[in-house]
Amino acid sequence: MIRWAAVLPALLLAACAAEPMAASQPTLDGRPPIVIAHRGASGERPEHTLESYRLAIELGADYIEPDLVLTKDGVLVARHENEISETTDVADRPEFASRKATKTIDGEQVTGWFTEDFTLAELKTLRAKERLPKLRSTAYDGQYGIPTFDEILALLTEVNRGRDTPVGVYPETKHPAYFASIGLPHEAPLLETLERYGYRGRTAPVFIQSFEVANLKAIRAKSDLPLIQLMADEGGPADDPSLTYAAMASPAGLKAIAAYADGIGPAKAMIIPRTALGGLGEPTGLVRDAHAAGLKVHPWTFRRENHFLPRGQKGGVSPAGHGDLGAEIAAYLATGIDGLFSDNVTEAVAAVGKEAR
Repeated sequence: MIRWAAVLPALLLAACAAEPMAASQPTLDGRPPIVIAHRGASGERPEHTLESYRLAIELGADYIEPDLVLTKDGVLVARHENEISETTDVADRPEFASRKATKTIDGEQVTGWFTEDFTLAELKTLRAKERLPKLRSTAYDGQYGIPTFDEILALLTEVNRGRDTPVGVYPETKHPAYFASIGLPHEAPLLETLERYGYRGRTAPVFIQSFEVANLKAIRAKSDLPLIQLMADEGGPADDPSLTYAAMASPAGLKAIAAYADGIGPAKAMIIPRTALGGLGEPTGLVRDAHAAGLKVHPWTFRRENHFLPRGQKGGVSPAGHGDLGAEIAAYLATGIDGLFSDNVTEAVAAVGKEAR
């Protein structure tokens, strides 16, 4: 297995030597922002499939992002949620009809089929489908399966052979407090799998992210791998009702985050809010304040469909039409963000500037 702690310093020195004239960036460390393939190339293929991750790598992503949930037999698999009817054909499988259930997840009632009620072998019989069929092509529905975290890291081991700069992995622990409550905590299998594939130390090409706090603190107590505190533009961590993301985004809150994490992953509206008419407003001070606390900033999520774009970047009236994603990303790059999550790797890489990486 690759030992990133030993290899990365030499790779970074080589990269610096090869690009002595690279311009300094308004990022925390002066390096170009990273492009994080959100659930893989999810604008082109069904999300969280090996094919989506592989395409994202081919298109130039710096990191691929698997959301991690657990199976009944304790295996980490990549799904956006543990409820899988939106992203697989489970609802069409009569053999699993009796598994439909209603559960309370993070205080909300959810009805459907849940990964924790299936063994890995059972999940492997399901096929992935497009989560946003009204906005994106369904041409690849039914062609791909559900990957394990182990399979994703094996893919990265394969594609990183011979690369000067490895493509990294950016896993998110989904609903960790809920999974811990049913006897399926994320921490041990996550760290064991990363260790087995040689990810260790501060320079390993990995960021572990979570919307919750206790989960990240538990990982920090066991590991020095880079951690990212995710934040939404409303509400707060499911595991701590006393906290709000708004308070966590204050200078005092950011200082507290810096005690256990290396950066934040805020909703992009926390950096540039929308105006009343739906356009881009004036930037907040979040990037400045996070950098002052020593934290990287990786906002989410940049998508090219008109449905998601600000008013000034839309390309017509059809929600499924494509607008000027590059212009939206450029506005955020000007604030000094250190990376960004995007469903559309081609556009994101072009906006960041492929020649700078």
